[in-house]
Amino acid sequence: MTIEIKAPTFPESVQDGTVATWHKKPGEAVSRDELIVDIETDKVVLEVVAPADGALSEIIKDEGDTVLSNEVIAKFEPGAGAAAAPAEAKAEAPAAESAAPAAGEKIAMPSAKKMAAEKGVDLAGVEGTGKGGRVLKEDVMKAGTAPAAAAPVAAAEVAVTPGERVEKRVPMTRMRKRIAERLLDASQSTAMLTTFNEVNMKPIMDLRKNYKDLFEKTHNGTRLGFMGFFVKAAVEALKRYTAVNASIDGNDIVYHGYQDIGVAVSSPKGLVVPILRNAENMGLADMENNIRDLGVRARDGKLSIEEMTGGTFTITNGGVFGSLLSTPILNPPQTAILGMHKIQERPMAVNGKVEILPMMYLALSYDHRLIDGKEAVGFLVAIKEMIEDPARILLEV
Repeated sequence: MTIEIKAPTFPESVQDGTVATWHKKPGEAVSRDELIVDIETDKVVLEVVAPADGALSEIIKDEGDTVLSNEVIAKFEPGAGAAAAPAEAKAEAPAAESAAPAAGEKIAMPSAKKMAAEKGVDLAGVEGTGKGGRVLKEDVMKAGTAPAAAAPVAAAEVAVTPGERVEKRVPMTRMRKRIAERLLDASQSTAMLTTFNEVNMKPIMDLRKNYKDLFEKTHNGTRLGFMGFFVKAAVEALKRYTAVNASIDGNDIVYHGYQDIGVAVSSPKGLVVPILRNAENMGLADMENNIRDLGVRARDGKLSIEEMTGGTFTITNGGVFGSLLSTPILNPPQTAILGMHKIQERPMAVNGKVEILPMMYLALSYDHRLIDGKEAVGFLVAIKEMIEDPARILLEV
């Protein structure tokens, strides 16, 4: 019985997708739930897996083709392709189910082997998180982002003949094109302005130093970072300056009675902004847990479209890459975005004396059509005051 392989159901905000990569060819043996094709949308890459053991009988949509929601992209034959698999592979499966791999032996899923070959990752050094110690695609992806994996790339660059003018032309991914469109739209359709301030990070750093171990122990391993404090401070500041938490819809201003905070995360596919929904109801530990979870899943390409849709305010941290100062671009229809930067020790005048303090520049880009300079500066000063005196966050003053 032939089974139709269809594109995933796209949400209303996504019109269509593009076939990015076929991981299996017609007639090639496939196991149930094994990855067979990636569908790239404007926001995420969606994985389509095999419905049963068998093989593809026909590929209808080739790589690069546009597909609609639930459109048929291939046909699948259950039970087909089994003859192509080596006999020893069949005998290996039951043993693998009941026993862990022997010393020095690695059992890897086909998709993991394929990715390892593409990225030049040695499976012997990859820790498997699957059943029985199997190496999964996600394990290879994590290993491929480690610094050690950069060696083959560096060697390839060195091999270029001196004086040779090398060019490589590749098509822009769908996600990258969408990011470019949104950034261009933001710069052309908003009256964007940026205001700056600086914040003394010593109080937060001292607080973190004193309580990080107790915090981690109390909250089941949750680490105390800086982003949680900034999200918490932003939530309180947004309550006071409601225009910063608003959006423009045509000729209307929409004031949001909740704080859905977007946290910009760099992923292999590009910049994504997962949302902390109802951040006003979260404690610091919940915020840190959710931020870490979203960051890991963004890196692994596991975020859903719903998790990146909406948001009333965005925070981006260029400091993790060493940025000292920048002007972040708005994420429409939001009307403001907060930019964090590198913490750097600088000489500061304190009560008539010079002290060396860990300082961070803050930048708030805002849409001047809705937010006046007084509100923007007041909002940024509120963030500064709460970070420099964390008790204000607790007391909401």
